[in-house]
Amino acid sequence: MSASKTAITPTRADDFPEWYQQVIKAADLAENSETRGCMVIKPWGYGIWELIQQQLDRRFKQTGHQNAYFPLLIPLSYLEKEAEHAEGFATECAVVTHHRLEAHTDEETGKTRMIPTGELAEPYVIRPTSETIIGAAFSRWIESYRDLPLLINQWANVMRWEMRTRLFLRTTEFLWQEGHTAHEKEEEAVEETHMIHQLYEDFMRDHLAIPVIPGEKTENERFPGADMTLTVEAMVQDKKAIQAGTSHFLGQNFSKAQEINFTGRDGQVQHAYTTSWGVSTRLIGTLIMAHADDEGLILPPRVAPQQIVILPITPKQDTRDEVINAAEALAKTLRNQLYRGEPLRVQVDKRDLGGGAKKWEWIKKGVPIRIELGPRDIESRKICMQRRDQEITAKEFPGREDFIRNVTDILDEIHSNLLERALDFRNANMTACNSMQDFEAHWQQDNPGWLLMSWSGDSHQEQELAKKHKITIRCLPLDHAELPKELIKATGNICPLTGQVARSRALWGRSY
Repeated sequence: MSASKTAITPTRADDFPEWYQQVIKAADLAENSETRGCMVIKPWGYGIWELIQQQLDRRFKQTGHQNAYFPLLIPLSYLEKEAEHAEGFATECAVVTHHRLEAHTDEETGKTRMIPTGELAEPYVIRPTSETIIGAAFSRWIESYRDLPLLINQWANVMRWEMRTRLFLRTTEFLWQEGHTAHEKEEEAVEETHMIHQLYEDFMRDHLAIPVIPGEKTENERFPGADMTLTVEAMVQDKKAIQAGTSHFLGQNFSKAQEINFTGRDGQVQHAYTTSWGVSTRLIGTLIMAHADDEGLILPPRVAPQQIVILPITPKQDTRDEVINAAEALAKTLRNQLYRGEPLRVQVDKRDLGGGAKKWEWIKKGVPIRIELGPRDIESRKICMQRRDQEITAKEFPGREDFIRNVTDILDEIHSNLLERALDFRNANMTACNSMQDFEAHWQQDNPGWLLMSWSGDSHQEQELAKKHKITIRCLPLDHAELPKELIKATGNICPLTGQVARSRALWGRSY
């Protein structure tokens, strides 16, 4: 491939949304299905999700949570019990109203149609989220303070009837985990909400190499029915925001509606305090938009289905067996090593394809390390190594033993480079604001990035600004958010909108 041509067209700079779709296609991650708004997740894409799932699940269990499963269909009456929650999801709900199909043949055309019959006494909603049906189970399971805390997680699919869909980022059906917990005391539930929020922040950084801003959502942006919503916000390469994960303190709103009661230590019946929290296959879309380039996907090592791919180079048929055997021996040695507590994932690509075709397939799939191994390499006991975090043409020729000894350090270095690159990009595209004139001017730009300002406005003023500029307050950053010090200093402590001393800082942006 010539230096002037990229594997992905259009490029990010030319057409970012279409570039995103083409990266997914080139990496063979997913495709649109026949069901409107739904996707087929292909093996490479699902492999990434499996690793995210496994690594998050391990963290959940280390913090005392257990997995369970609840019904896909939720009685409509359950949603009606919590009015604010139901209203928040009403426009996205898919509803099941019949339980039987009957065949009817048109006498003129001879065509047979399947007609829904057997109307249900009560419709069912296909779960958009499970607070209501899990709350019903909690009300049966909890009797005494001795039953608390109850810490449950569910890995499931959900359905939200989206009008405009985009693979991974926003689809009608998607995969996720949703945690649901019940607690004796308010402070315990609040602590749980913050603990999971921190877990998500750490996971984004340590596994996905994505730096996020942790913060609280405003009342306008809060999860329907919650007292507090915490979020982790990621910037992607077109400078928009993605809400990568949320953790909600629900207070007693759901427990009162669903009678999640318990007998307290004083013998009195009390309402539990509940939380819910989740991340979804949206993380894969975030990963693509944060790290991929104009040659294809770039995967952080911990979530790469294959971390190392070995490409045997066999220019002559009589050397093929020797090279294949050497490649398999190297792969076996590497698989015996642990990286971050898991065996290295190594594949030998023995397919009868041209070397160039194989090389570009793995580049576009984002494999962290590619190794080319031919007869000369076997003789010299060296390998040709190429890293996906470096220029496509860059090559290194370490000795076989040196590479085996240093491979886990190389993978760590790849992760660190991706994280640093994303962090530098984000920090370079956040702007401090201390006047409404600057605020208005900022949103007149193409791809303006995020804006940080001191904030004491109310929800009505927030809505007006959001509607006018097609933006939202992504979050009110928490104290530990790693914002550049000069940026914080430049915002001052006076809200440009009200002229009052600010209660917090607001991070504004356009989003997916």
